[in-house]
Amino acid sequence: MSSTAGKLVTSRSELNIEDYLPSGSSIHEPRGKLRLIDLIDISPTLTEAAGAIVDDSFTRCFKSNPPEPWNWNIYLFPLWCFGVVVRYCILFPLRCLTLAFGWFIFLSTFIPVHSLLKGHDRLRKNIERVLVEMICSFFVGSWTGVVKYHGPRPSIRPKQVYVANHTSMIDFIVLEQMTAFAVIMQKHPGWVGLLQSTILESVGCIWFNRSEAKDREIVARKLRDHVQGADNNPLLIFPEGTCVNNNYTVMFKKGAFELGCTVCPIAIKYNKIFVDAFWNSRKQSFTMHLLQLMTSWAVVCEVWYLEPQTIRPGETGIEFAERVRDMISLRAGLKKVPWDGYLKYSRPSSKHSELKQQSFAESLLARLEEK
Repeated sequence: MSSTAGKLVTSRSELNIEDYLPSGSSIHEPRGKLRLIDLIDISPTLTEAAGAIVDDSFTRCFKSNPPEPWNWNIYLFPLWCFGVVVRYCILFPLRCLTLAFGWFIFLSTFIPVHSLLKGHDRLRKNIERVLVEMICSFFVGSWTGVVKYHGPRPSIRPKQVYVANHTSMIDFIVLEQMTAFAVIMQKHPGWVGLLQSTILESVGCIWFNRSEAKDREIVARKLRDHVQGADNNPLLIFPEGTCVNNNYTVMFKKGAFELGCTVCPIAIKYNKIFVDAFWNSRKQSFTMHLLQLMTSWAVVCEVWYLEPQTIRPGETGIEFAERVRDMISLRAGLKKVPWDGYLKYSRPSSKHSELKQQSFAESLLARLEEK
């Protein structure tokens, strides 16, 4: 009976007997025997691995947080059903009509202007700029978007670039309805790619493909040429390089901060009370993402145009990028994590794992020699 009780106590609390020994005493073990605690103590690699299992901050950056269920009893369930009917049977058809009406006005004006005013580039660009802003406003209206802007509206000036945190492709639409930006964006297939190669190229947008190494050099050259033009639309870059769930910011790519021009930070924060605006492109197409927004109650967000920044004497491009990321994270209430967003699409280089393996082997051999 006593042995059974002893087993129960040990299994429940998993006590360490060394905690109850007098100070200076320890359990004697054979000399030369290597304990697991010794390995953990000497190996930062094992410590990092254990920490990654317990606190995986990288995966959390790209996870959608499902809303808490509230229709859990007989009193709330009828209200939830009524809300579903309103959103899908009343609001959604009205929003589809609004978007269709916007496209009708846009195409009936854009096509003639783009075709007939080819000899009047300045006038054509101004009209196309207004039309792109208008169709983006119709998109925001189709979500019943409630967007609050803070700070002065961006203006067309040479040698300046705007950078913002990235949650979804709708970030571009939310910003574009106020100012016709020329954005740097991944080339997409389907109807989005068609819009990219026709309508959005009229405002000077630049496309790239992550899988093509040559695209980096071409895009870098286009960026330098674009920021020098006095009449070009303001350049907008999402330096994270991927969509993050609006709770975190990942590392900013330094390319936007090495152009030798003024950097204007933009902070975007979505209110998730009605819908989560994060687009997980691996699990959901952009069409389904838009349908999710159009069948929600509203998309609510705030946009802050922050104070322009220039690189300081002796400051590197990476340090400049981190300083701007600090500003955006602080203003939007986002947590910074030391991850490269491109790891979402590709595995780390084998050089990194080889360095970790070499470090672990050296520390293990050093401890074995001590024993």
